[in-house]
Amino acid sequence: MGSTQRLQSIDLHGFLQGLSADTLDRLYVHPAACIAVFSSHEQAVGQLQRLRIWFAEELVGGHKGLRMSDVFKQGLRTALCGGGKEWYRPAPPAPDKHSRDITFLNLYAKERWEIILHFLVGSNVSDVSRKVMDLLQRAGLITPGESASSTPAITAAGFQFLLMDTTAQVWYFMLYYFKAIEDYPTDGLSPVQMEFLQDMREYGLVYQRKQKSKRYYPTRLAINFASGINQSAQVPDSDGFMVVETNYRVYAYTDSALHMAIVALFCEMQYRLPSMSVGLLTRESMQEAFRNGITADQVLQFMKMYAHRQMRKNNPCVPPTISDQIRLWQLERDRLRSSEGVLYNQFGSAQEFQVIRDYAQDIGVLLHSNPAKRSVVVTSGGHKDVRSFWKQHKQK
Repeated sequence: MGSTQRLQSIDLHGFLQGLSADTLDRLYVHPAACIAVFSSHEQAVGQLQRLRIWFAEELVGGHKGLRMSDVFKQGLRTALCGGGKEWYRPAPPAPDKHSRDITFLNLYAKERWEIILHFLVGSNVSDVSRKVMDLLQRAGLITPGESASSTPAITAAGFQFLLMDTTAQVWYFMLYYFKAIEDYPTDGLSPVQMEFLQDMREYGLVYQRKQKSKRYYPTRLAINFASGINQSAQVPDSDGFMVVETNYRVYAYTDSALHMAIVALFCEMQYRLPSMSVGLLTRESMQEAFRNGITADQVLQFMKMYAHRQMRKNNPCVPPTISDQIRLWQLERDRLRSSEGVLYNQFGSAQEFQVIRDYAQDIGVLLHSNPAKRSVVVTSGGHKDVRSFWKQHKQK
């Protein structure tokens, strides 16, 4: 039985490395882009070369050296010296009588983002716009319903997405958003930028009291996203709600419908109280999670990420009995794999069988061999080489 493809999430550097050389050069024309990349990037020569910031060249005397990209160097020098034309900086408006503090913005960002997650688990469908649904579909997280009125269905990638930490979710989601944008104006707030701002407002990356308000505030989601900071690998102690015991019981001290819906993806829920729910990890519940595309490592990471503060005092956080059993349950599903191959079984002697088997093993294309039946199975890709070798051997 084939394994499900793992959902991949990349960071800022991974995204930039996927851009073409021409796109990177055009990006580095802007001093603001140069200073942002330079400030956030780790000092790794290999990565800087792949980003076309440094180039390897031979110096006088045959020594190897590095040269900074002329385009990037000019843009960076301009930005460090305070020059260059800024992408956008409006004149300071009058003090905002509706200003918001950081606590409010963090709560707002959390509520807006959880609306999208609620939609994925099948609740609050009416709160998500058609634009968000289309983006989720482009990202491969949902599939459209059978009819226009039916609810979209979550995919295997969508189940994996739910178990990611928040920063990884935002990165994955926004990269698909950026791929749909064809214009990046730099002067003032054009209609395209205004539309972009309203989209960010719906995702919870910015707060704007009204659509026509003159002010907007970046939230913690936007700040972490832009700076490449991952502060969601483990949520604060106050937000941890899961307790996992060695008897496979899972206690969730939360009244969040979203959290309970995610826990139910891999647990058999038994009791639900106003502020606490009890579930049981069973072979059947985990096999259902595996069928949906969720992996054992993703379940364990979710348990560690949302572990109750009492569980975090233990090392390891999740009991080894639980983590080992979850991985064993996954191995049950993955123990059978299908591979295409070619069968060789018409050998005149045991010596001919051994020659072909040894050759296939040496070149790494042997899938199976049976000395009693004198049969050898090789990969489809290695069939041509084994056949040529067999013809040459028979001519000797």
